[in-house]
Formats: sequence, C-alpha cells, structure tokens
Amino acid sequence: MLLNPAIMALILVSVVVVLMLAMATGFALQVLRHWDIRSGSELQLRLERRTYLISTLMSWAFAAEVVSLLLFIYNAESMSGQFVGAMCATGVLNVNPWGWPTLFMKIALFFGGAIWLILNALDNQGYDYPLTRLKYLLLLLIMPLVMAEAYLQLRHFLELSPDVITSCCGSLFSSDAKGVAAEVTSVSPAVSMWGLYLSGTAVIAAGLFYSRVKRGSAVFSLLALIAFGFALVAIISVLSPYIYEHPQHHCPFCILKSGHGFAGYLLYIPLFFATASALGVGVVGPWHHIASLTSAVNTKGRQLVHVSVGLFILFYLLATVYVMSSNLVMQGVWW
Repeated sequence: MLLNPAIMALILVSVVVVLMLAMATGFALQVLRHWDIRSGSELQLRLERRTYLISTLMSWAFAAEVVSLLLFIYNAESMSGQFVGAMCATGVLNVNPWGWPTLFMKIALFFGGAIWLILNALDNQGYDYPLTRLKYLLLLLIMPLVMAEAYLQLRHFLELSPDVITSCCGSLFSSDAKGVAAEVTSVSPAVSMWGLYLSGTAVIAAGLFYSRVKRGSAVFSLLALIAFGFALVAIISVLSPYIYEHPQHHCPFCILKSGHGFAGYLLYIPLFFATASALGVGVVGPWHHIASLTSAVNTKGRQLVHVSVGLFILFYLLATVYVMSSNLVMQGVWW
C-alpha cells in the first residue's frame, strides 16, 4: 500500500464515520422500539435529549463524507504520476478493481447523507417530531453503505501497487473501447446537447412550478435525477472536448486540473449540490399534510427549490460559456 497524508486522512475519516454511525445505529434501534412522543417517561425524555446529540454527530459525519469525496478525487489525481500509464485520476482508479466502486459508493453516500440531513432538519421543525422513526429507519439503511464504502476504499488503498501498469483515460473514454464509458463517449454531440438543455429546461420549469403552487415535488426530484444523468453524459461526450479543445479527449477528470482552470470543480460542485437539493424537495414535499410541519414544509421546500434551481442555472451557464468560448468546433452541434 502506498501511504501519503491524503490516504491516511481518508482512512481515518472512514473509521471515524463508521464508529459514529455505529453509535447512531444503536440509538436508532432504541428509537424504533421505544419512541412515543406522547409519553412522559424517563426513557422517552432521555431519547429526546439524545436526538440532538445524534443529529449533531450525523451532521459532522455526512459533512466529513463530502470532504472525503473531494479528497478522494483530488488524491487520485495527485497520485497519477506514481503509476505507469496513468495520466489522471482515471488511471489511479483503474489500478485495481476497487477504485471505481469506491468512487460510486462515495457519490451514493453524498446523496444519501444530504437526504437524511434535510429530513432531520424538517423533523426538528415539528413540535411533535413526527418523522423521527422514519429518519432513524433511513439511518439504518445508510449504515451498510457507510461500511461498504469504508471496506472498498481500504481494499483500494491496500492494493495500490506502483508495479502495476494501468490504463489511461484515453483508452477508457474512447468510442473504440468497450463498456459504459465508451458508450457514453460515443453519444453524438447533438444528442448530448439537446438532452442537456431540454432536461435542464424541464427541471428548472418544474422547480419554478413547485415554488409557485407547492405541488409536484416528486416530479421535480425525478426530473433533477434525469437532468443529472444527461449532464454527466454531456460532460464526457461534449463539454470535456470543448474545454480541452481536442475532439478525442473525453476524460471527466482531466478537467479538474489547474491547466484547464479547474473547470471540473466549477461544473461538478453546482451540479451535485443542485441535484441533492432537488432530492431534498422530494423528501420534504410529501409531509405538508402533517399539521405540525405544514409551515416548515412550505418554507423548507421553497428554500431548497431556490437553491437547486439557482445552482442548475449556474451549471448550464458555465457549460454554455465553456462551449461558446472554446476554439473547438464539433460537427453535428446545432450552432
């Protein structure tokens, strides 16, 4: 295993988060068995007091997972020079079978953690804490993901060997290769751009509709997921080549480099947080019928929609700027 400060920090974060979630899981089981807001028993009062502590721990745990995701990608990018054949994070993730699953699990935890935090914040607005059982049930479902992520990451780091000759992004994100990455790369520029902007228009329109009439939260969240998928496809198949000004360079990681103005961070961060906020709207919206949450649902839903729509608009503006300011002209794009 190759050791550096980033790897040690990532392993430490995973261990701490697993321990925090393990403690929270034990508490969640107590809540599911004994929670009764109508009771004035000593056990109920103790559970109510501990919910604030657990909520704080979970806030720090999921915040740590966000930092872990960014640090994992940054570390993979910085280590690319230590492996033969690697030019960016893609090569490091390809060193062993555990790299890509670790990344995907971290992304899943990012969205899962965001949903839990939003649900927890909404529940705390109700005087009778009506969603307590639900949010701790969700916590029990997240716990296996946290453990799986820690295991996959540890296996990835343990099996990092500088003797391995890995494959670069050019061989993976190529229309001549095989696999999902190659299929995404081969999507035509016109299809990618139409999908990008049509899905973006749909999700923004759905967000504005919800903000106005307070209906359609589930539709908005679903459209956000669709827009998220189209955005990732467009980044690989069209936006990256425009940023690189090279029609055959489709790597979604090289755009994170300083040589390209850290364009990847400027695109990915608003896209991910816009999608997470949109999923939060879908979590918040269904509970407007609960009397103690009606006002909180309206307020929280409106805030999340505004954040999500604003970040989606920022993402599409940045994508447009990168395309329009590029010296590359790709055949098949309508302009």
